[in-house]
Amino acid sequence: MGKVAATAAVVSAAAVFSAAVLVARHQMKRSGKWGQVLSIVKEFENQCEAPIEKLRQISDAMEVEMHAGLASEGASKLKMLISYVDKLPTGDEKGVFYALDLGGTNFRVLRVHLGGKGEGVVNIESEEVSIPPHLMTSSSNELFDFIATSLAKFISSESEEFHPPPGRQRELGFTFSFPVKQISIASGTLLKWTKGFDIEDVVGEDVVGALTKSMEKIGLDMRVAALVNDTVGTLAKARFSNQDVIAGVILGTGTNAAYVERAHAIPKWQGHLPKSGEMVINMEWGNFRSSYLPLTEYDHALDLESLNPGEQMFEKLISGMYLGDIVRRALLKMAEEADFFGDTVPPKLRIPFILRTPDMSAMHHDTSSDLKVVGNKLRDILEIHNTSLKVRKIVVKLCDIVAIRGARLAAAGIFGILKKIGRDTVKVGDKQRSVIALDGGLFEHYSKFRTCLENTLKELLGDETADTIGIEHSNDGSGIGAALLASSHSHYLGVEES
Repeated sequence: MGKVAATAAVVSAAAVFSAAVLVARHQMKRSGKWGQVLSIVKEFENQCEAPIEKLRQISDAMEVEMHAGLASEGASKLKMLISYVDKLPTGDEKGVFYALDLGGTNFRVLRVHLGGKGEGVVNIESEEVSIPPHLMTSSSNELFDFIATSLAKFISSESEEFHPPPGRQRELGFTFSFPVKQISIASGTLLKWTKGFDIEDVVGEDVVGALTKSMEKIGLDMRVAALVNDTVGTLAKARFSNQDVIAGVILGTGTNAAYVERAHAIPKWQGHLPKSGEMVINMEWGNFRSSYLPLTEYDHALDLESLNPGEQMFEKLISGMYLGDIVRRALLKMAEEADFFGDTVPPKLRIPFILRTPDMSAMHHDTSSDLKVVGNKLRDILEIHNTSLKVRKIVVKLCDIVAIRGARLAAAGIFGILKKIGRDTVKVGDKQRSVIALDGGLFEHYSKFRTCLENTLKELLGDETADTIGIEHSNDGSGIGAALLASSHSHYLGVEES
């Protein structure tokens, strides 16, 4: 019995030792994998770094591209489109103006009552209309007839006091958020459809002409006073109440910027210079690219797999469409190479754009001690359950890296605009104030992004100049802004109200 007991003891000890070795190996493996996770995060952070020296180089590159784009067509990654807006609202406009905002499967019509000097916007009425799906692929006549009929129905609710006097037309600002080559303040040819529209017979045609034809067909006596880009509208909306506004920037699903340029500084401008001496330029800055931009393997992969490889690189680094997916790609690498979420890679993590920027923002702003919001988002969106606190902290860290890079690059872009128009320094005796109007969900709702952008711009400007530069939120440039541009480009400016 003694021998049997001794043998059993030896076998038992061996089993315990083997189990201990397995546990130790597993812990060492996990430790090694965690070290790999930290290494991936550190490398990503280093690649995304945007120190002030690099931001200045990016701003300088932006300014160079702006000059090139203003000199001639096709000379720059920045299109620097002439908007033909040479008269921005002053705040003195008076009367009732309409806006049509067409940018997707719905469109809005607005009636904006302006009270004149000191009165501002007295009243706004609006209505949203869904476009029947079959009209998105039908004919130009059918689509614009439907829009004109909806517009006429909305106008029919206008109170009698706002009816125009005999011989006077109602005036409309038309925001058309599709690629257009603008020909004048109130005409532009459609280059191509996006967002699910596909109506061949209007491509290459004047969209204002198509709308006007449909309005005339039903006896709607209205003229399009301004064809508007939503970024230019953002600038106009802010300028109406603040004459110090010199640029409008949209930071939302996409991104763009427009600013007020001196007309004589636009070599590609043909014809007489406008009386105002100014012209609003639609930069289309999402397409900016520079060797100084801090790109990572995740950015290159995202670009390669996108619908427009090699294009819109600036937008892919700073806009709401892409930020969440950059975080997803980093998480996927850690799951594949370092078992970040365990032995298997969560299938949902392989789905592009499943992690949206609003979800990223919610995780980034999670202040709970156990990062409960992060855990819930990982569970609900990616079906990753029972994550540890240290895993959740890494997720927040990735959100921080991506958001900070985007915000700092956006600030560098704004600084580039200020440099181009000479507002990046304070001249002796000149304390002129300059205001940048911003709109878009990313700026409005992602507070860590917004705060970082504002702080970075101050850092680039320096204390003295920063005191002369302001940032303000300006919403609904595509609606109210369009109506205001109709008012500032009215045929009846200076005509006494009847």
